[in-house]
Amino acid sequence: LRYVSLSLIMKGMTSTPDFLWGLPEVQKLNLSRNQLVVIPPSLGKLDRLVVLNLGGNCLKCLPKEIGLLRNLKVLFVNMNCLTEVPAELSLCRKLEVLSLSHNRISQLPLSFTDLTSLRKLNLSNNRFVQIPLCIFTLRSLDFLHLGSNKLENIAESVQYLVNLQIFIVENNSIRTLPRSLCFITALELLNVDYNAIQTLPDDLYLLRRLPRIAWNPMDKGLHIAHNPLSRPLPEVVEGGLDVLFNYLREKK
Repeated sequence: LRYVSLSLIMKGMTSTPDFLWGLPEVQKLNLSRNQLVVIPPSLGKLDRLVVLNLGGNCLKCLPKEIGLLRNLKVLFVNMNCLTEVPAELSLCRKLEVLSLSHNRISQLPLSFTDLTSLRKLNLSNNRFVQIPLCIFTLRSLDFLHLGSNKLENIAESVQYLVNLQIFIVENNSIRTLPRSLCFITALELLNVDYNAIQTLPDDLYLLRRLPRIAWNPMDKGLHIAHNPLSRPLPEVVEGGLDVLFNYLREKK
């Protein structure tokens, strides 16, 4: 499958060139790593776009006309200055991959529940104090990254993300893991490094697809380093996943 692509990466642009909006046949557009401050409403004219990369600019908002991009499957707006996301984005019903990492976002519009095709969502390095409730309705999600936010807990509703394989919440202020997390049996990577977790839920052994206790960031497994664990004792964790799961199973 060949897409009609246009890349204007690292051109030092502070605004988008007008000729762009006269190219409705473009399906992949890369405007990343410029100094763009605003994307005009004309964006809505490029309604054949499948992939749009706006990462690494200076955008404070997105035009509501982004909702006209009904064919959009992949959107990167990482590394900008967004404080909010337009509700109209949820009109992009085909969206499968969305990265909003490294912005200043603290909440999502409720209409996000309409993004039923979304599989990968990166909200890391933002200002979320809790996981937005609308996320728990996105049953197709297999990747969710909320690392480096201000989360203090994970809601029990997380169990509705039945297809989640990768869940990253490292570098937050989470104190406990909900028991319901243990019912997401598709999980292959669970990263809770650098939090304030003192105890682990007894049912954690149900996560049988976690292959090991992992130490390298990209490895599948349970990442639990740099937490003030008191129960189970750190020695149990250091014994590996089998030792840990046996301990939790016997404790029950």
